[in-house]
Amino acid sequence: MLTPQAHTLAVLASGEGGNFESLALAAQRGELGGRIAALVTDNPEARAIERARRLGIECLCPPTGHFRTRIEDERPWLEALRARGVEVLLLAGFMRRLHHTLLGAFPGRILNIHPSLLPAFPGLDAIARAWEHGVRVTGCTVHLVDADLDAGPIVAQAVVEVAEGDSLERLTARMHDAEHRLYPQAVRRYLTEPWRTEGRRLVFGAGVEAPHG
Repeated sequence: MLTPQAHTLAVLASGEGGNFESLALAAQRGELGGRIAALVTDNPEARAIERARRLGIECLCPPTGHFRTRIEDERPWLEALRARGVEVLLLAGFMRRLHHTLLGAFPGRILNIHPSLLPAFPGLDAIARAWEHGVRVTGCTVHLVDADLDAGPIVAQAVVEVAEGDSLERLTARMHDAEHRLYPQAVRRYLTEPWRTEGRRLVFGAGVEAPHG
């Protein structure tokens, strides 16, 4: 776990920013366990930027380089985060894989939300792939980020049922609603309760001897 205090957070997002806004509103209500110092994006046209400006949160758009799926040089990103005292990163629809520079600087301190019940349907287009597969239930997962794709220890999950006569559009809307509820709750628990990793999950509870001070 982290030491009990108000933590400084940054959200990394690439698109609409719905999860970013749910996190930011929870922080403003004092329900997140920390304050969001900045939205950091790889997309200067992301709608998340408009949300950040409306909420009075600084928005950063560091250079990404020439690659589509990763940041060519993560050092400017790390420098910007360190300059703002950021302790924890929250990925919210961030479409690039992180690598050693950022992963090594924030060990056990990067969370992501993924729109499936991991380990099912990791990677892109998870909602559509689950829908096409014919699942009866799907959901969303908050997990710690490591070097493997959508494979870090699981913090929390929420189930979303696929109704008879459902459509991909209706399922997607319910999935987003579930994400917006789950992510702030999971972040608050991660930041404020004792925990340790046990296999592929986080174990919470009073008296837990946690590895992260």
